[in-house]
Amino acid sequence: MSAPTQPADQADDDWTTMGPRRSPRTWATTKSRRVTSTDALRVVILMTFVLLALIPVIWTVLGSFKTPSELAQRPITILPENWGLANYVDALGRFNFTVYLRNSVIVTVGATALTLAINAMAAYALAKYNFRGRTALFLLTLATIMIPLQVILIPVYQVVASLGMVNTLWGLIIPAAATPTGVFILRQYMLGIPDELIEAARVDGSGEFRTFLRIVLPLCRPALAVVAILSVMWRWNDFLWPLVVAQSESVYTLPVALARFNAEETVPFNLILAMSVVTILPVIILFLFFQRQITTGIANTGIK
Repeated sequence: MSAPTQPADQADDDWTTMGPRRSPRTWATTKSRRVTSTDALRVVILMTFVLLALIPVIWTVLGSFKTPSELAQRPITILPENWGLANYVDALGRFNFTVYLRNSVIVTVGATALTLAINAMAAYALAKYNFRGRTALFLLTLATIMIPLQVILIPVYQVVASLGMVNTLWGLIIPAAATPTGVFILRQYMLGIPDELIEAARVDGSGEFRTFLRIVLPLCRPALAVVAILSVMWRWNDFLWPLVVAQSESVYTLPVALARFNAEETVPFNLILAMSVVTILPVIILFLFFQRQITTGIANTGIK
């Protein structure tokens, strides 16, 4: 006796209704749902803010190719008449730009390396070692975030002067090596590393420093990237402390040199814009190169 059969059209309907129906992916979202008016409005608002944020950068880049007469022209012209590199060549040859760039690179790289080393070791101790007063020490470290540099400027300068580091690059690198923000980011990330992994390394005979160097640091690469990019931005754009410590032109960094040129009787705005473009390019390139690690590090450290 044969089993009852269903009509062909009904069988087709049953086959198409099996499982959830999936809508096609849309341009505004990665989820499988259609674009709503709220999504479109959100994209328009975000793009508007992005354009507003990029206007000063775009104007600086375009202005770096203009002559002083073009910059003073009214009404303001958007595009330069000549796209040559004359302003960049003049800036590199007139203002000892290579000296200032070298000083900024040395200070930024040296301070960032010290920051990563000191902050990583401090964060490892606060995250993985049990000792009395650990929480109080961590809270005290976080409390220093609320102390601005202007409050401790004179005491720090006296310490640097007593060590003979005034008007030297070491005086720009060492004082700001340890940062509470870096300790906080790295500690929060290290709390997610299983303690069993570290205990297994100790059982296998690995020393504390080797465990920290070979196991903990490779796992903290996203958080280290976040601290590195923040340190580069702070050191590269720092103005107040280099202005106080650097007392000769041979120790000037780029922000101090730009401020010095702004104080001239005839301000060469076209050359200053060219120097500004060269100044901001390294930070932008570094951020674009490490943006994946930065996003992962911020997400995993609980910074929302």
